[in-house]
Amino acid sequence: MLIEIGAVLFDNDGVLVDSHAQVVEGWHDIAAAFGLDATTLIDEGCGVRSIDTLRRFVPADRLDEAVELHEKLELESAAETGTIPGAAELLTDLPDGRWTIVTSATRGLAAARWAGAGITPPPQVVTADEVTNGKPDPEPYLLGAERLGVPASDCVVFEDSPFGGEAARTAGAHVVAVGDEPWPFEPLTRVPDLTHVRVVDPAASGRVALRFTPGG
Repeated sequence: MLIEIGAVLFDNDGVLVDSHAQVVEGWHDIAAAFGLDATTLIDEGCGVRSIDTLRRFVPADRLDEAVELHEKLELESAAETGTIPGAAELLTDLPDGRWTIVTSATRGLAAARWAGAGITPPPQVVTADEVTNGKPDPEPYLLGAERLGVPASDCVVFEDSPFGGEAARTAGAHVVAVGDEPWPFEPLTRVPDLTHVRVVDPAASGRVALRFTPGG
């Protein structure tokens, strides 16, 4: 499969960086501290801002405490973040100004995970603290497209979570699913990781050509 697109937007955790073990550990710690169910927090928190998840399950008078503790726990383990296979190579091949990252993590946490994974982010990233409404609302991806100067309808988004996929789809972007988690809608295509995506002659048309290789 080959597509030509104006720009590429990436979710971060689960798409570019592997923070799964740290995320699970953090939610277990929060569950223990606030008397909550860890499995529910993990399921409901996948792909969305932690403040939005905590707002649903923590009493309002303890929300600030929970948000602060969760951020602290996540930052403490950020140095252990790994890289999703193929991510570094794909980002290196993409032309400058034609890709960015749209993450549900705060700026500080995202930066710590990028450092842990050895990824250099572009200047136009969108983080949790820069939007009023987080995923699954389309606002983060609309802002990411705007910062690249490309309509969302001319962007492809790489996402691993159904909530993030819904945000991208509602924004009008083309959506590629990373991983095997079931989604309530059919993405453009699905890849196990980014080793199955290649940039093809990025300067030929001024657009980004992506080839999805067998196995995805």
